[in-house]
Amino acid sequence: MGRRVYVGVGKGQDVEIRRAFQHCAEEAWGVVVVIDVIRAFSVAAYTFGEGARELWLVREVEDARALREREPEALLAGEMRGGLIPGFDFNNSPSQMALADVRGRMLIQRTGAGTRGAVGAANATHVLPCALVNARATADYARKLALAGDGNVTLFPTCSQDDPGWPDEPTEDDVCADYVEALLLGRSDAMGMLERGLTRLRARGRFGIFAGDADFPAEDEPAVLAVDRFAFAMEGRREQAGGVEYVRVRRVDVGEYMHEDS
Repeated sequence: MGRRVYVGVGKGQDVEIRRAFQHCAEEAWGVVVVIDVIRAFSVAAYTFGEGARELWLVREVEDARALREREPEALLAGEMRGGLIPGFDFNNSPSQMALADVRGRMLIQRTGAGTRGAVGAANATHVLPCALVNARATADYARKLALAGDGNVTLFPTCSQDDPGWPDEPTEDDVCADYVEALLLGRSDAMGMLERGLTRLRARGRFGIFAGDADFPAEDEPAVLAVDRFAFAMEGRREQAGGVEYVRVRRVDVGEYMHEDS
């Protein structure tokens, strides 16, 4: 399992918080919060924000195309090496998705890190795609699910300093995982921790990738950094069709869910 384990107490029960990474995705278990800030699950959140019906996450481009053959009305979104995939309807831009007409539609998404991580979390009881834009809602929902289950939460930053080949410095996904963890533990300094983490990322030039071209528009930077913009979580379940494994994701309005079960 990952490098750290924490235990927080809530409503008389323990919540055990762990970390998993791409190279050990199969070790993520319990409620798994799969994090991709730049940009898969930021895009996913904006997709639901614009009224999409559901989202299917896949590992490979071929998987997305195979599923669209079964669901010809589906829209395809995602990237390969950061760029628009030929034949796809959308690239991996949250700011462009925020302007898209996807109300009532189903989308199939493929990216190099986030969607692959979600499908790879084979031992999760619940898969919760997460970015900064829905981090607080995801933390609230993850805590509720964990307390109703076995008390285990795995934070899975899909691009992490703990993955082989990455620089030994926290990524935006690590920073988001730290923020979600602080929220799960009820820490009063959660937002301050996040702001310090984002400041370090800015100092390293991490957000310089948004250079203003078609695949990385400048508008994506404020879009991915709109912390807690959305008051909903995203919950997925593993499914298979025609030999393709995918994660079928729906929107969960956390405020309504918490009120109904309170």
